[in-house]
Amino acid sequence: MSFLEIFVLAIVQGLTEFLPISSAGHLILVPLLTGWEDQGLAFDLAVHVGSLLAVLMYFRKELHVITYDWCQSVATRRQTPNSRLGWAVLWGTVPVGIFGLLLKDLVEVTLRTPEVGAIVIACSLIGFGLLLGLADWKFRGERSEYEMTWKDIAIIGFAQAIALIPGTSRSGITMTAALFVGMSRDAAARFSFLLSIPVIVLASGLQVIDLVRDSSGVAWGAMGLGIILSGISAYLCIHYFLTFIKRIGMQPFVAYRVVLGIILLMIFL
Repeated sequence: MSFLEIFVLAIVQGLTEFLPISSAGHLILVPLLTGWEDQGLAFDLAVHVGSLLAVLMYFRKELHVITYDWCQSVATRRQTPNSRLGWAVLWGTVPVGIFGLLLKDLVEVTLRTPEVGAIVIACSLIGFGLLLGLADWKFRGERSEYEMTWKDIAIIGFAQAIALIPGTSRSGITMTAALFVGMSRDAAARFSFLLSIPVIVLASGLQVIDLVRDSSGVAWGAMGLGIILSGISAYLCIHYFLTFIKRIGMQPFVAYRVVLGIILLMIFL
């Protein structure tokens, strides 16, 4: 991989992981539109690790409290708002973990092919983008992530599993579900970002096993640079997204998704 490829892909991942516009879809689209060779899942893993480090750093204080209270709840069975949030993150991850294992080959092979990938991404961008717009416009409420019910957690968790389809956007579909159950924009975004932690850890763990088995084919230098660049751009993205989300809402991202989806359909159909 050239430096330009590493730079572009890492920045794209960092910016799109936490925006509701599909990081996986963009990582597939970049080589399709530029003519570059597909960077492979190993590099995708690296830039996702960069995003993971960014969210861990940004929410480090909250995560410390959540982790402490969650451990206390395990030991004493006494719940606090933060321990319940910790349980919500864990239970909300179960559906995507199960479906990710069951559909691993489909997601990693079939949906990454040029013939299928671009059309799937285009349709997902448009369809789930419009769904996000509807949720933000008609169903948005004022509840925080500390006020979720178990039903809310189940809905958001199963919605997250849909993000295995390229172009859906993990952050986008979880924010959509959160808005549909009456959460505020910033609460939906924060819970979505927290949900990304175990998802990236699980996906990375599975891929690391494959890398260890075939370490001879891994470009460790490219992966290291990808982690750094992705982490920096993801951290900045989280900060500014949470700062401006109340003001700008979701509609600009809906418009971007629909326009990009239409362009892709015009190119690849």
